[in-house]
This record gives sequence, structure tokens and C-alpha cells, in this order.
Amino acid sequence: MNKAELISVLAEKVGVTKKQAEDMVETFVTTVTETLQHSGEVTIAGFGTFSAKTRKGRTGVNPQKPQEKIQIPSVTVPKFKAGKSLKDALKKPRAEAAPAPTPAPQA
Repeated sequence: MNKAELISVLAEKVGVTKKQAEDMVETFVTTVTETLQHSGEVTIAGFGTFSAKTRKGRTGVNPQKPQEKIQIPSVTVPKFKAGKSLKDALKKPRAEAAPAPTPAPQA
């Protein structure tokens, strides 16, 4: 599912226009991004936690000159940790198609 599909589903399920749904998605993304930029954390109960993690610098190898060592600087990266409800939902087997109703016995 891409962003446009998410907006369409959100608009349909919530009963708002696509423009309003788009504004909601944009606001959510902007809010999470700004919070992570300020070393914050966004927790959505049952879904998961968005956080920012600093990956330490390290020594690497230049792919163009394998004998040459390069210093890779530390960098801040986004991290998502799934919540228990989300993990449990993904562990369950997919719901099979509903069985066909059995016909009522004729008298």
C-alpha cells in the first residue's frame, strides 16, 4: 500500500474527503518527524514506537579502493519497534475465506 492508497482507505473508513485524509497523513508524518528530530519518541499503544537512534561511527572499506580504510561518521537513524498487539496480529494465520453457509434441510 502506498501513500495515495492509504489516503483513500482512510477517507473511506473515517468518512472524510480525500483532502482531509491527506492532511491527516501529512500532519502525522510531520509530527513524528519533528518529534524524532528533537530526540523524542512517539508511542502508539498497541501499534509500536518510533524513535531516533544514533549509530556509532566506525572504520569501513572504500568500495572503489578495497585497501583504503575510511572513517564512517556516526549518524542518527529512525527506528520502529512493533507493539505487542501488532506482533500478535501478524503471528495469527490469515483468516481463511468464510465457509459457505450450509443449506437448511428441506422438509
